[in-house]
Amino acid sequence: MNNQSKTALVSKATLWPFILLTSLFLLWGLANNMTDTLLAAFKKILSMTDTQTSWIQMAFYGAYFCLALPAAIYIKKYTYKSGVLLGLGLFAVGGLLFYPASILMSYGFFLFALYVLAGGLSILETSANPYIMVMGPESSATRRLNLAQSFNPVGSIIGVLLSKLFILSQLNVAEADERSKMTADQLQQVRQAELDAVMSTYVGVALFLVLVWVLIKFTKMPTASENEDQDSLKDSFKRLMANKNYVFGVFTQFFYVGAQIGVWSYTIRYIMLELDLNESDASDYYMAAIILFTVNRFVFTGLMKYVRPSLLMAISALVAISLTLVVIFGHGMVGAIALVLISGCMSLMFPTIYGLGAEGLGKDTKLGGSGLIMAILGGAVFPVIQGLVSDSLDSIHLSFFVPACCYLVVVAYGIYHYKHKKEIASGTL
Repeated sequence: MNNQSKTALVSKATLWPFILLTSLFLLWGLANNMTDTLLAAFKKILSMTDTQTSWIQMAFYGAYFCLALPAAIYIKKYTYKSGVLLGLGLFAVGGLLFYPASILMSYGFFLFALYVLAGGLSILETSANPYIMVMGPESSATRRLNLAQSFNPVGSIIGVLLSKLFILSQLNVAEADERSKMTADQLQQVRQAELDAVMSTYVGVALFLVLVWVLIKFTKMPTASENEDQDSLKDSFKRLMANKNYVFGVFTQFFYVGAQIGVWSYTIRYIMLELDLNESDASDYYMAAIILFTVNRFVFTGLMKYVRPSLLMAISALVAISLTLVVIFGHGMVGAIALVLISGCMSLMFPTIYGLGAEGLGKDTKLGGSGLIMAILGGAVFPVIQGLVSDSLDSIHLSFFVPACCYLVVVAYGIYHYKHKKEIASGTL
């Protein structure tokens, strides 16, 4: 059992900066889940296969991998606040790039815009996650991060709503076979209207981000310090690679994010197939999954006062595997409900893996945090694998074996950390 239930999460002096930083978790949740719905949108707009649409996730989460380490170097040299401002700025620029992409009607340009946007999110997460952890007592760092991350799915709900109202509901009812019979001019008009809906939504979000950037720029934030010496990046990297708990945490984060993005990316497709719904109506089930994810994030944060985070995570991953098997072998409403329930199990995993993996890193927390963010690359890799399985076997059901296998890694890490908690805390493992 956890005996830290009375440990303060945030002091009164840092409450407002904590609230302001927590709002950023909401914003990147919004972006993440708007991206998930783009797979269904572009599949219809450009008559793509599951594998082709999965390149959206490759561009988005590939940017996380490429920008996380440079972000860590940047905030190591400057401050957490400077990293937040840089990331938020790129986030806004990426959204604005959707305008020229829609004019050119280029899938490649949309992918580039997403890459820039996600690059900003990578910098933002690399800055904000460790910043939240050092904003209070180390003993409550994982709980504090879970609390901040609890607002991430609130943004996810907003993102799904925006996608449903302004993108998915605006898609033309014509399916791929009907579009193939249209003239070139007719098809271009249909696609332009649909791409304009995508563009206007993202540009609107980008304009709001500019306002948030200005607010943070002129707000005095605490200068959280890890009291680090002038060790080279090489020395820090060596220490991190020798830390078994950290390496296992990064490995687990890679697989977990792959599972999460895979499940969410193909939720709408699965629901459409099993319940015979269109994209807009199927997104209601995706919305239900995100709401459950949000509620359970708060529930698990509360439970962590009494039960070790690692144990809760292992149990949740086991339940997620069971539900995924129902999705694979079930049909109709049974499969749809199981798919929604998986999100309730996933809600604690990302921040818990991050917190457990970063435990005891001390002066290496900034660089270590970048590795845990780079692991988000799993969100680019596994949805592509899942798409290939779906296309090659002609079965969206069997493709869910991919996330099921990923959850096994989460179970293993949860058990590992639970068994070696003392050694990890003392720095001997």
